[in-house]
Amino acid sequence: MPLYEGYGAITDKIIFVIDIGAAYTKVGFNGEFSPRAIIPTEVEYKKTGQLRKIYDYESEEDLYDLLVDFIQMLYFKYALISPKDRPVIIVESLLSTTLFRETLAKVLFYHYEVSSILVLPSHLVSLATLAIDTGLVLDIGYTEAIAIPVCYGFPLIHAWQALPLGANAIHKKLKTLLTNDNMGIQNIEESILEDIKVRCCFVTKRDRAEKILSNNPGLKPCPNIKYPYGGSKTLNISGKVRELTYELLFEEDNDHQCISTMILDALSQVDVDSREKLAENIVLIGGTAMAPGFKARLRDELYRQLKNERYSKFKKIKRFLFHTPPAKDNYTAWLGGAIYGATDIVQLKAVTKEQYFEENRFPDWANLKDSIKNFNNNK
Repeated sequence: MPLYEGYGAITDKIIFVIDIGAAYTKVGFNGEFSPRAIIPTEVEYKKTGQLRKIYDYESEEDLYDLLVDFIQMLYFKYALISPKDRPVIIVESLLSTTLFRETLAKVLFYHYEVSSILVLPSHLVSLATLAIDTGLVLDIGYTEAIAIPVCYGFPLIHAWQALPLGANAIHKKLKTLLTNDNMGIQNIEESILEDIKVRCCFVTKRDRAEKILSNNPGLKPCPNIKYPYGGSKTLNISGKVRELTYELLFEEDNDHQCISTMILDALSQVDVDSREKLAENIVLIGGTAMAPGFKARLRDELYRQLKNERYSKFKKIKRFLFHTPPAKDNYTAWLGGAIYGATDIVQLKAVTKEQYFEENRFPDWANLKDSIKNFNNNK
């Protein structure tokens, strides 16, 4: 047995792990503790030379062309390996569209000739980073927030909750607030809004937010910030804007829904005996969950909602506990995929190139045929 393995032998064991989010994509290899790159989910479209977001496709053919260019960039600019005859792990939301999944599989198998593809649900694999099999995972992404309970390694799809409360909604709220405070400035770029959100804004306490909204004269204001913009210009970011940007996550809509009610509504859909354990094993993922003060505010909102009459049946729930995964919240799901890639599950569960070409379709949990097949295989 040799004392070392050559570079070729090492790369033969590499599995490419991809997490394609609506705003950012995380890429890297199995067994690693962090992604090699976190890049915007956009690509320069060769036919027009314009920069386009992957999820802004117009048709299946348009999506195919965008993914071909995007995957080529991932492999040859960031991964620096050949895709041919190598396995791939795709980390995705359970609510991802069938069209996107099938088109991505078509690009990888036909155009790049990968050996196999394993699709893993982001809510499930996030728990692998903590070595637990039961927990309620709340993913606050770019377009929406999705809460799915996972019990003993099985996502409970019937209990899922989703609201359009993600980074995109926060950017729109921030843009409105900034435009009101800075007359004459209308079109603020998305990248500027995100930078302001990350650098200047935070989640404040509920009682303080209520005082700000009611213009309480006795409240000590948060310091204002001058943000350089457009070379010689500056944006005035008031303390009010800094503290109120994230408030839409906790403001109930016409149906009395917000981030905190999502968690409680998901708990109400599961077995009574599992609710307490799920409440004590909450995992927050997604870039928005990294906002300063978010977790503390969410915990307070959950306790406040418990006093509401509509949640009076949660008598056994005494506390809410949040896990701290060994990764930043924005790439926790990717890390879970990398951990799965270091196990034998790739050989057992992945769809090979031969299997794909035989049926010319990619298995989908939403398809009854595939669900029955998986059930029989797991018996």
